[in-house]
Amino acid sequence: MDYERHFERRRELCGGETVIRGTRVTLRTVLASLAEGSTVADILEDFPTLSAEDVQAVIAFAAASAEEDFPTPPMPKVA
Repeated sequence: MDYERHFERRRELCGGETVIRGTRVTLRTVLASLAEGSTVADILEDFPTLSAEDVQAVIAFAAASAEEDFPTPPMPKVA
């Protein structure tokens, strides 16, 4: 997923924090909602300017970030 097309960051918008493009909803806010156990449906209800694809983009971003921060050990060789 090309998640970056869902985000924007401008100095004059939300203090320069990354937001979902076309909204004032920050990436951090969506990640915090997910971490607290909110479902995609909950987030869409709380933030009607978002789409399910926007939330999936946030999840994809988090997964890519985790992959960069936590290198996975090599797969064991199968005999």
